[in-house]
Amino acid sequence: MDALLSAPILFFGLGAAIALTGARIPFPEGFGKALAAYLLVAIGLKGGVALAGADVGAVLPLLLTAGLLSLLMPILGFGLLRSVVGLDQVNSAAIAAHYGSVSLVTFVTATRLLESQGVTFGGHMVAALAIMEAPAIVSGLLLAGATAMASGVVAGGNGGTLSVPLGDSGRGGPAQGGSIKDAIREAAFNGSVLLLAGSLLVGLVIGKPGLQSLHGLFIAPWDGVLCLFLLELGYLATSRLREAASLSPRLIAFGIAMPLIGAVIGLAAAVALGLGLGDAALLVTLCASASYIAVPAALRHALPTAEPGLSLPLSLGITFPFNILVGIPLYLAVSRAVLT
Repeated sequence: MDALLSAPILFFGLGAAIALTGARIPFPEGFGKALAAYLLVAIGLKGGVALAGADVGAVLPLLLTAGLLSLLMPILGFGLLRSVVGLDQVNSAAIAAHYGSVSLVTFVTATRLLESQGVTFGGHMVAALAIMEAPAIVSGLLLAGATAMASGVVAGGNGGTLSVPLGDSGRGGPAQGGSIKDAIREAAFNGSVLLLAGSLLVGLVIGKPGLQSLHGLFIAPWDGVLCLFLLELGYLATSRLREAASLSPRLIAFGIAMPLIGAVIGLAAAVALGLGLGDAALLVTLCASASYIAVPAALRHALPTAEPGLSLPLSLGITFPFNILVGIPLYLAVSRAVLT
């Protein structure tokens, strides 16, 4: 109950309440993107500083496992969407990619809960977050085009083919011809991934003394910025929830079941790796989360026939609120019960 009464969660609820009234939050355009960039830099710096004192050899198995989970989880999601939900190949692949990738804000909210309860975790978990962003995008593209791999294009949903973009993603419109290699490059060089990874490296270099000089900008305002970001996301998630009303009951059930399945897989991996409570809870949370920023941005051009009216309301309108309000406290409680 204490987790639900924390300031970030209450601001998430406030945003949802404002959306339900039909009013608008008077944030300037691009405000949410600026907050997201701030959180990426701040958590990257903190993670890099913590990672500076870590034994890289000891955390390498975790990082490799994180990348492998991100690559393989979409295969499970794809199978469920095709066999149980009954979606077509391209939309199943697109949605599965969302659920193999990760959510920064879900991760940040989980770290905030751990800190409030005095549970420690390693800075290498930020590296795990960064590593898990891109492999799911690659996996989703391969699932969408599994029947056309020999020709180096991605299969479309109506019997044709659509080429993977060459990286000219800022112009919109149909994707231009390209290979699977081009898609992998676009996924790996996603802006949010680079910003997080770059900030992690900066933190690794500057260490604690360097971070101390940035305390007033990146440490002290952390909770306040997170509250503002969750305020906007509460508003956006509730708006997407209205769109989610048009989703089929089976698809909505997938949006709740898949995080729980991912959490079980993440917990099994954490036990196998011998992780402590904090690291385990964060790995479980990462496996249970779904992307609503990096994956939609990448697939908008790589899979233009995929319907964003399915994937985005599902990940942002169903899974994200579920994880924030129910999932994160549940994942911590179950991790504690299993590991202690």
